[in-house]
Amino acid sequence: MADVAPRLHALAEQLLGAPFPVRVRTWDGSQAGPPGAPTLVVRNRRALRRLLFKPGELGLARAWVAGDVDVEGDLYTALDLLSGLLWERGEDARTLAQALRDPEFRAAARGLLRLAGPPLPPAPPREEIRRTGHLHTRRTDRRAVSHHYDVGNDFYALVLGPSMVYSCAYWESPDGALEDAQRDKLELVCRKLDLSPGQRLLDVGCGWGSMAIHAAREHGAHVVGITLSREQAAYARKRVADAGLTDKVEIRVQDYRDVADGPFDAVSSIGMAEHVGSDQYLEYAHVLFALLKPGGRLLNHQIARRPQRDESAYDVDAFIDAYVFPDGELAPVGATVGHLERAGFEVRDLESIREHYGLTLRRWVARLEDGWDRAVRLTGPGRARVWRLYMAASAVAFERNRIGVNQVLAVRTPDSGDSGMPWRSRAWN
Repeated sequence: MADVAPRLHALAEQLLGAPFPVRVRTWDGSQAGPPGAPTLVVRNRRALRRLLFKPGELGLARAWVAGDVDVEGDLYTALDLLSGLLWERGEDARTLAQALRDPEFRAAARGLLRLAGPPLPPAPPREEIRRTGHLHTRRTDRRAVSHHYDVGNDFYALVLGPSMVYSCAYWESPDGALEDAQRDKLELVCRKLDLSPGQRLLDVGCGWGSMAIHAAREHGAHVVGITLSREQAAYARKRVADAGLTDKVEIRVQDYRDVADGPFDAVSSIGMAEHVGSDQYLEYAHVLFALLKPGGRLLNHQIARRPQRDESAYDVDAFIDAYVFPDGELAPVGATVGHLERAGFEVRDLESIREHYGLTLRRWVARLEDGWDRAVRLTGPGRARVWRLYMAASAVAFERNRIGVNQVLAVRTPDSGDSGMPWRSRAWN
């Protein structure tokens, strides 16, 4: 009898205490759920074992990466429906402990245990990082960055496009070209930093060299770009050479804590501070402050999460931590500003560009889907699935204001109090 999908759908509603908003189709061909909704496809019994042995987001992530579950229909709609149900209900959601007190739920769960087959936990997909050592030492930071960025330059070129900028673009309109929007973001950073010919810029987390090249070519700056990824550094050095800028741009494989040749006129940190970690963030702020000359500016471009009533209860996202950004942490923008101020910075401007990141991610997902067969050849199906889910889910999170992204402009204001800022501080727009 083909009845697995109705049983799964009913169990999900029992656990959540609410209608399950997507359809379910299982390996026996059965279906259940609202007609016309996206369909969660459960391909095999192994998917159930993954959820039974690791309930919650990590079990679902393992099943997705391994190809044991999939989504048919619009992925963004499915993620929006599921995330709205699972993440926004908060204290109204039914807990597992409450569900287990329900005799009907226990009976359904016993049936699922029988459906799942022999009680052996499947091995995690090979794309899942294995952790050793303390967080945010120089060694573990190098390993985390390598896991994320050393996927292959060809893969990133496929997703990011010719700009090779892996951070939020700055859109004039939703119909614009990704390449133009990324150039505009780099130019916005340069204008906020007020770069001029001959000034020294430190680009922390320089990626594939796009910011360094733009600042040198368009503003005449002398740039030191640092990254912990050897693949990024090799690619960036070639781009610098091809652009004829080796006299103005130096790319190093170096930890920001090891930079010793300041002072710099300006520091840009674009999409890097998420890797620092809450316990090390004040040190990060102190290091950048010390590397700037008096009057120098910092532009810190960073993803932020919403604050929680109990900040001690914050946990990193299980899927992202295991498959995308190992050891990464998001902080509320207020916490970031506080750390910068405690380090001595005067924070002069904060601009939220949250909506811009949702659109950027949708463009990246479209590029990945258009080049899917090549992406799989470059990285394997599991890694490609990781990136599709990560970017699509992140797009929804930005669009729904679950996370944001902010550019914080700060100054190492000298004792004289002369910040050097324009009287109308949004002159760069």
